[in-house]
Amino acid sequence: MILRRWRLWAVTAVVVIALGLGTWLLWPSPPPPRARPYLDWTACLLTDGQGIGGPQGSVVWAGMQDASLATHARVQYVPVAGKTSTGDALPYLASLLQRQCAVVVAVGEAQVTAVATDAARYPAVRFVVVGGSATAGNVTVLDGLSGPQLRDRIRVLVVDAVHAATPR
Repeated sequence: MILRRWRLWAVTAVVVIALGLGTWLLWPSPPPPRARPYLDWTACLLTDGQGIGGPQGSVVWAGMQDASLATHARVQYVPVAGKTSTGDALPYLASLLQRQCAVVVAVGEAQVTAVATDAARYPAVRFVVVGGSATAGNVTVLDGLSGPQLRDRIRVLVVDAVHAATPR
């Protein structure tokens, strides 16, 4: 009689353990998080009034998004509203610098001139201008590129800047 009770408890324990283990193994896992984790690093695009809808702005923005996908760096853009003079573009550039943009890409004549005017004052920031000219040591000038070549060059510049600034 004692042997039967012992066997009954042993069988019951095995069944309970098997059910618990089976439930644990077959329990559905939670869905993956929807939010994409980003680095504490930002590249910014300064465009004319057309924003990322303009011919150069859309290509540059696509290259920046490619870089973001490859590195998890944040990218953002700001179009200069209203007039398109250098004086009008300078406050928008200043706002990007206050946001701690590590790389600022400028598209459009007034935006490029604004970068050429202020880049030397911000040696820790890397600037990229599409067209035009700038002489500061922290400015890369991309001239004569368009379409896929421009997109790829922007991607490479941003990815390289992220890798130089963040530990791997």
